[in-house]
Amino acid sequence: MAAHSPSLIARCIASYLKVSQVSRRASCTVFNLARGCSTLSPGHASSSTISDGTIQSGPTAHYNSLVNSGLLQEDIQQRAALWRLEQLHGLIAGYTNIPLDLSLPQPKAQTRDSSLNLGPSKVSKDSENRQTTKTRANYGPVTCRDSEDVTSVEKEVEKEECNGEKASVKPPLPRGCYIYGGVGSGKTMLMDLFYSHVTNSRKKRLHFNSFMLDIHRRIHRLKRSLPNRRIGKMTIYDPIFPVAMEIAAETCLLCLDEFQVVDIADAMILKQLFEGLFSCGVVLVATSNRPPEELYKNGLQRAAFVPFIGVLKEHCHTLSLDTGIDYRRREVVPPEKYYYISSEPDAEGAVNTLFDELACRQNDVTRPRVLTVQGRELTLSRTCGTVADCTFQELFDRPLGASDYLELARHFDTVFIRNVPRLKVGLKDQVRRLITLIDIFYDQKVRVVVLAEAPLQRLFVGGPLSGEEERDRLMLDELGLTNESWKRLTLFTAEEEIFAFQRTLSRLTEMQTEQYWVQGDRSQM
Repeated sequence: MAAHSPSLIARCIASYLKVSQVSRRASCTVFNLARGCSTLSPGHASSSTISDGTIQSGPTAHYNSLVNSGLLQEDIQQRAALWRLEQLHGLIAGYTNIPLDLSLPQPKAQTRDSSLNLGPSKVSKDSENRQTTKTRANYGPVTCRDSEDVTSVEKEVEKEECNGEKASVKPPLPRGCYIYGGVGSGKTMLMDLFYSHVTNSRKKRLHFNSFMLDIHRRIHRLKRSLPNRRIGKMTIYDPIFPVAMEIAAETCLLCLDEFQVVDIADAMILKQLFEGLFSCGVVLVATSNRPPEELYKNGLQRAAFVPFIGVLKEHCHTLSLDTGIDYRRREVVPPEKYYYISSEPDAEGAVNTLFDELACRQNDVTRPRVLTVQGRELTLSRTCGTVADCTFQELFDRPLGASDYLELARHFDTVFIRNVPRLKVGLKDQVRRLITLIDIFYDQKVRVVVLAEAPLQRLFVGGPLSGEEERDRLMLDELGLTNESWKRLTLFTAEEEIFAFQRTLSRLTEMQTEQYWVQGDRSQM
């Protein structure tokens, strides 16, 4: 029987590579791991030499070139964070989480009937087959030999030998990175630098708002795919872990920008969601303005959220960029002007002229436009091609959210925002929407022209809550909160909005630069 071992191992690995469709580079890594050696050289983390003698640079080499050219300023804390990212860059090159180990224990909150129809997803189909093929459930879609030409004893030996090689074929989960720090400290720049040099094709980079919208869409789809409930029969079904498996089937590296938790609906599912992602082999790299301990600070029912912090810190290195420097505000002021103050002479006329200039370049006429967002209609009163001319009231007085602003970013490369008032804490709903819009527009490189009542640095004046005391009082009564406990909740203090608005000011500053405007010009694409 022992004589069969080398050929059996080769057939097992070949079958695994054929089914999982990993990259050629990953294939070499898998075969070398099976032989007991590694393809990663000591210098792989910084650069690798390919056959023609050229050097493939990594994040550190790229960072060095930017510093040497004067485009970046040397920063010790950025350098320390980059060192961790460089190590991960070397590990992730040949990493794969395929095949998914569907036999992993799922979180405690589970469906009682695991045979429920989960819809047409790839993961669901694998789950249906695991009862008939034990090897597929435990070790992925691996077939050692055709069953027709071997005896039952040989099958058992082959199965044991393939199982013995499982640990070598599937590498351990690398630890990710959670980068936090003040606004403009270079968090997103470092993550994007790292992401651009990752050669692993199973990677995905998203803004956190977009990521959570996608999660809720998937949850909604899976719930709708369930059979109708029968009268008198209660069925418990939790779609969060199946959603995590769907995402893991699509990617092994997930990069999330601006990790922030302000919504209780997000806060309550993050622990189970990321436990599922990590158990399915997904590596996380995230940026945030807050350290892990301060996520969802003073949020409603935060005690249920706190266990997620431990999960996050267990699977990610925590990297601080607390330099106190906002590099965005060091940009040279552009010759053009995109932020206007309404009290300035002919400010509105200048905004009108700028809109007319941009509209002349469009193959369209100025007209109202209706966008469809998740079955709802979003009406804009004045648009022309990829330019939208909106008011503060249109964008922020209405109950709009991230999905609406993402749809705007998909259709328009330039958005005018007129009649922006001085922002007070009493307008915290509008402030929250403004923060979300700027985060999404900045991520999607949408250009903005603002006509506001006050200069950018004095736009947010704070002040006490006003006009909403009765609504807040009714909510307090429904939640059963005392006067002392509600004072600590960001739901009523707008502490999260005040904190996040500093990021908005920093990003609006960069969004006025000529470099940003050139990047956002979709007519050149």
